[in-house]
Amino acid sequence: MGRRSRFVVPSAAAAALAVLLQLLARSPHAAVAADPPFTCGAGAPPNVAFCDRWLPVERRADDLVSRLTVEEKISQLGDQSPAIQRLGLPAYKWWSEALHGVANAGRGIHLDGPLRATTSFPQVILTAASFNPHLWYRIGQVIGVEARAVYNNGQAEGLTFWAPNINVFRDPRWGRGQETPGEDPTMTGKYAAVFVRGVQGYSMAGPVNSTDLEASACCKHFTAYDLENWKGVTRFAFDAKVSAQDLEDTYNPPFKSCVEDGHSSGIMCSYNRVNGVPTCADYNLLSKTARKDWGFYGYITSDCDAVQIIHDVQGYAKTAEDAVADVLKAGMDVNCGSYVQQHAASALQQGKITEQDINRALHNLFTIRMRLGLFNGNPKNNRYGNIGADQVCTQEHQNLALEAALDGIVLLKNDANALPLSKPKVTSLAVIGFNADNATTLLGNYFGPPCISVTPLQALQGYVKDTRFVAACDSAACAAATIPEAVGAASSADSVVLFLGLDQNQEREEVDRLDLTLPGMQQSLIESVANAAKKPVVLVLLCGGPVDVSFAKTNPKIGAIVWAGYPGQAGGIAIAQVLFGEHNPGGRLPVTWYPQDYTRIPMTDMRMRADPATGYPGRTYRFYHGPTVYNFGYGLSYSKYSHRFVTKGTKPPSMSNIAGLKAMATSAAGAGAVSYDVEAMGDETCERLKFPALVRVQNHGPMDGRQPVLLFLRWPNATDGSGRPASQLIAFESLHLKAMQTAHVEFEVSPCKHFSRATADGKKVIDQGSHFMMVGEDEFELSFMA
Repeated sequence: MGRRSRFVVPSAAAAALAVLLQLLARSPHAAVAADPPFTCGAGAPPNVAFCDRWLPVERRADDLVSRLTVEEKISQLGDQSPAIQRLGLPAYKWWSEALHGVANAGRGIHLDGPLRATTSFPQVILTAASFNPHLWYRIGQVIGVEARAVYNNGQAEGLTFWAPNINVFRDPRWGRGQETPGEDPTMTGKYAAVFVRGVQGYSMAGPVNSTDLEASACCKHFTAYDLENWKGVTRFAFDAKVSAQDLEDTYNPPFKSCVEDGHSSGIMCSYNRVNGVPTCADYNLLSKTARKDWGFYGYITSDCDAVQIIHDVQGYAKTAEDAVADVLKAGMDVNCGSYVQQHAASALQQGKITEQDINRALHNLFTIRMRLGLFNGNPKNNRYGNIGADQVCTQEHQNLALEAALDGIVLLKNDANALPLSKPKVTSLAVIGFNADNATTLLGNYFGPPCISVTPLQALQGYVKDTRFVAACDSAACAAATIPEAVGAASSADSVVLFLGLDQNQEREEVDRLDLTLPGMQQSLIESVANAAKKPVVLVLLCGGPVDVSFAKTNPKIGAIVWAGYPGQAGGIAIAQVLFGEHNPGGRLPVTWYPQDYTRIPMTDMRMRADPATGYPGRTYRFYHGPTVYNFGYGLSYSKYSHRFVTKGTKPPSMSNIAGLKAMATSAAGAGAVSYDVEAMGDETCERLKFPALVRVQNHGPMDGRQPVLLFLRWPNATDGSGRPASQLIAFESLHLKAMQTAHVEFEVSPCKHFSRATADGKKVIDQGSHFMMVGEDEFELSFMA
């Protein structure tokens, strides 16, 4: 029997909120619905190798493929793979979603039976703001457990989840930036690795000792995908012109980390073309780079209808059969949609593909299903069979959703200590804005029904009995606003909190923004309320992408600005706890917030580096030259922290001590400059160059809090024509410190990984000379000399 535990809120307002949450809690789950689909049980064909669980899965998969007719083989090449009754194979659906919690957005999950809800974590962009890999891993673990529980409960037809989205958030207008960990490739790659490990049932770090999968994660969208529909340019037709340099140090590193560090079992190729070639038809990308160079071991799926788009929209393939041949020969294994199933037979008859091309894809697909334990008899009797409905929406899982929301929230402004609010002093509270009482907005996109649903308004009513609410606008578009009503409520209350920002009508899949300002009459509403209020107001922004709130940043009547992303099922509670000082905010922005003027740059320009000759300002904190509203990594706290390197005498091993290492001259690095080819150095040399960097972090009070520690690298000459970033995040960790406590964090620094840069042709080199590591306001110079 499942359960919906009453949510525990450790606060002064716990009693009031407990009553509210008890009323909102869903009914307990009913009994288990049905056995999950499986094969190789009592009715399986006798003495077949594919049912022998003691054989290697590769051999079992080959045996199964060898028993299929051509027609049966082709039937398995779509995301809805039908049953093959004569062999006892059940149907399988490859498309399930779990971006920030098990969702019912795909075809494989059905939350309409005894299980009707799952834990809904914050949208990824807010979770990323915690800069806490251990938190990201634990969220992945919960998703893996709840995914298996739904499957074991007979409410799933697949265990392959098309998450995480690890495209770099290159342009602030991108509608799906909310789904990503932000703009930094190092951070995004770390998120990919630990989230995937959590979902798949692996340890957070270290070697993977088993190929078994609790659930399968799939990193998407490979690669250079970050445009939906901008001024008529759609993701389906877009040809991303990307340099080898940008591919090497921005667009591809998260996917490399996903494969090499996370051991992901799935990759999704994207809709767009890269330099003229559709990614799903790019052999160099799928087979050479992912499988050969990175050692990818898993399956590759297209995005939905991407194969058809190669022919119908892009015109890259002249016929449907050509499109099928292009993707199968490139290394794609399964098509989301039915296009390959419809046209593979004629492609085979026309000699454009061979049966071996089909067999290769099926080998990868059946290997995944076997690694999931779906060919070992009833999964309930196997390794993950004890994960039942009672492990969905547990108290522990719901507490983690609250923790993630709390740790991600970013305090952007806090003049004259406008926050935290004091409960005894706030006898009346005006809550203004359409985002204050909309539980769905809290969830972002790709979500499932949440375990609980508490809006910010409902949570704040548990703190202040006299809480007055005015929506003012009916949506983020805010074409019309009841400003007089809002002004009236604000002028008569002790304190005012505005909940504005964006919603899924403004930013989502297939919808990019044209502007960075708040839509409609939101700015007029904010300024009118601020002018009428008795004291400076608090502005809470719910949005995924950045917004230009320069007017609020400089307005003294707006005392505080809080960015809460889309904070998930516990977001309302988390926001209330931050506002009333029961949690010390420690989140940092994972994306740069640009001014509105940035929108003069076409979204279609994929260049990362600035071009002073044409006025192109570059993208992300690594390469952007221009003013910002708020910087990447920015975030305030109710406490004061300091960061210092403990020992500045630490030096990396000298290059001259590495036997046989030869420097190479590179004109791009400047006249007479010397750099070292990382690939030529080899793994052993790179291992010998590693060294520790010890950082002391102190919380100077007055509150306990969690503090992200961000370690950056900068070069002395980032504008010398070499294409170096202005700065680069190389490592980060999150520490919880009590007031006045001091702690230390040690980072392992790898010069080959952290101090290298990409040349114009995509090679990684380490420049001879000075490099500077930075943490907080402290800087540490290191010199690499031959």
